[in-house]
Amino acid sequence: MFSMTVQPQVTVPLSHLINVLHSMKPSVGCSTTTSSSRNHKELPSETELHSTEPLWNLRELGLSDLRNQQLDELVSRVLPHLSPQEAPLAVGRQAAWRTSHVSTHSFFYNKHDFLCSTLPVSTPLYSRQHPSPLQTVRAEMQHWPVWVQSRGFKTLRTKTRRTQSAFNRPLESESFTPSFMKGFLTRDKGFEVESLDGLVKNKNVPDGQQDAFKLGFTEGFLKAQTLTQRTQDSLRRTRLILLVLLLVGIYGISKTPFVSGLDSSVDPVQMKNVTFEHVKGVEEAKNELQDVVEFLKNPQKFTALGGKLPKGVLLVGPPGTGKTLLARAVAGEADVPFYYASGSEFDEMFVGVGASRIRNLFREAKANAPCVIFIDELDSVGGKRIESPMHPYSRQTINQLLAEMDGFKPNEGVIIIGATNFPEALDNALIRPGRFDMQVTVPKPDIKGRTEILNWYLKKIKVDPAIEASVIARGTVGFSGADLENLVNQAALKAAVDGKDMVTMRELEFSKDKILMGPERRSAEIDKKNKIITAYHESGHAIVAYYTKDAMPINKATIMPRGPSLGHVSMLPENDRWSETRSQLLAQMDVSMGGRVAEEIIFGQENITTGASSDFDSATKIAKLMVTRFGMCEKLGVMTYSDMTAQSPETQAAVEHEVRVLLKESYERAKALLKSHTKEHKNLADALLMYETLDAKEIQLVLEGKVLETR
Repeated sequence: MFSMTVQPQVTVPLSHLINVLHSMKPSVGCSTTTSSSRNHKELPSETELHSTEPLWNLRELGLSDLRNQQLDELVSRVLPHLSPQEAPLAVGRQAAWRTSHVSTHSFFYNKHDFLCSTLPVSTPLYSRQHPSPLQTVRAEMQHWPVWVQSRGFKTLRTKTRRTQSAFNRPLESESFTPSFMKGFLTRDKGFEVESLDGLVKNKNVPDGQQDAFKLGFTEGFLKAQTLTQRTQDSLRRTRLILLVLLLVGIYGISKTPFVSGLDSSVDPVQMKNVTFEHVKGVEEAKNELQDVVEFLKNPQKFTALGGKLPKGVLLVGPPGTGKTLLARAVAGEADVPFYYASGSEFDEMFVGVGASRIRNLFREAKANAPCVIFIDELDSVGGKRIESPMHPYSRQTINQLLAEMDGFKPNEGVIIIGATNFPEALDNALIRPGRFDMQVTVPKPDIKGRTEILNWYLKKIKVDPAIEASVIARGTVGFSGADLENLVNQAALKAAVDGKDMVTMRELEFSKDKILMGPERRSAEIDKKNKIITAYHESGHAIVAYYTKDAMPINKATIMPRGPSLGHVSMLPENDRWSETRSQLLAQMDVSMGGRVAEEIIFGQENITTGASSDFDSATKIAKLMVTRFGMCEKLGVMTYSDMTAQSPETQAAVEHEVRVLLKESYERAKALLKSHTKEHKNLADALLMYETLDAKEIQLVLEGKVLETR
């Protein structure tokens, strides 16, 4: 399409001009008007049928000053001239175009029968017998001073221009414009700013309420302005606070040691107040470390014979056995600086920080040699090295530790003591001779060690002189030093709660049961029938244990609910058992069967309860071990059967049969024993119902028929 400038301030598309001239053609005396056209004046013209352009008038086009003669000349030049032969066809609304169905490269060429360029067209697709009016206008407009070429296709740009110039008229075509673009095309329309008086007038506000309306409008506007100002001020303050926090965080990160390694100096700790006298229950470990202490005190004694100072000592043992206390005692006995570090301190998210900390730690230690470096939880820093694509730099820390302990540069006078609960997780290069030369096992204390530990901690609190620490030690098999310390502390707290002046055996027993089985459940409401069943059940265990030769001595019997159990009977060995005989194992099975046997004898087969499930578990476990592991079965011999699934069906059936035989024989022995002591059984059950808890001496008095003292 082309645009022509008729006046300096008006520029319109040529199609609009043609539409206007078509509408004026009857008034300017067009020569083609005939009587037949008057007869069809109601029919729309061809231009009106095919034109979708909005209608314009002469005033809008700036042609109102043209005279009739000038308009006639303009109409005759622009509009097409039809010959007399073509007139009837035009009247019948048939186009005078001859159409070819061969398309060209341009929609513009198909519509107007000529190109915008001056290049010749070889094969025109549309042709007329007479020159096209557009061709005539184009030929004449080549000499005009203003000629603007417009786009041949209707694009968003031309659409927007038409919208801006004539937004009150319907849009030219809505089909090709996406819905989400309509808002962008119409958002720039000019809207008049309505005044407050005009708004009052348009809303039909009564005269008496116009002042109130204006006042309310003004107040709302001022409040909105105030709210906006407050929001902007709040945003400014928030941005300022965030900026300050960001700067403070960046400054803090730049000053923390984990960014640049362990830049700050490592201060040693003097352990003069901790010696081997403070370590109880691990005599073998103390003897092993005495040599290290002597070496630190008098190194010339060993180097004179050509010996070398051991570089590392690895302490291995369960948690709470006193590994850290031993390391502190070594430093205290030798009176040398003590450097403490945890293995987790060397593990950081930044690459190279762990290795830097180890270098700095050993550099400080060398400057203060002789000294002791203690690394607790060594497995966290000295674990086995693996090729991990997730963390390819995880081996730098342990590599630096290996180099510092036994690298090219010697560490004269620096002893490294490591402690771990999992020695199997350590790297093989770390535990080889030359790095950790000595490996000291720190086991849980035996009965002698437990007695020493209890006496050590009992000295720190107010206790009854009649307390027997050995009795408590017998009932705390498997307790570590930390467990025993906790037991004494719990007893002191219990005595304080009860308002006593000192700790007695009752508080110590209470604390032991609480640690082993959980707190008492005094709030549990147990009916009388269940209490009677529990009393006879626990009495059955106690009777069988008391009258069986190889059973362990009874320590206490109670029907007080504690933890998951409604009652229990505790037994204490005279000494720690390193091995057990066949008769001792059978005695344990008989004691386990005593509870169910008592229920069956007293209440009948129909009234037995589920309370013996844990007893059967322990008895079955002992019987299976006797048959499959201990070789205590005549039919199966001394062969072990560690994996029963790998055995033949015949062997599995034989093992199961022998286990059943052992359990049945144990049940019959317990039944015969209880039937022979029916009176003692009833007396012990009645005493438990009255006192709830009986110790070993009280149980003995009841079974001997004596009367208990009133509590």
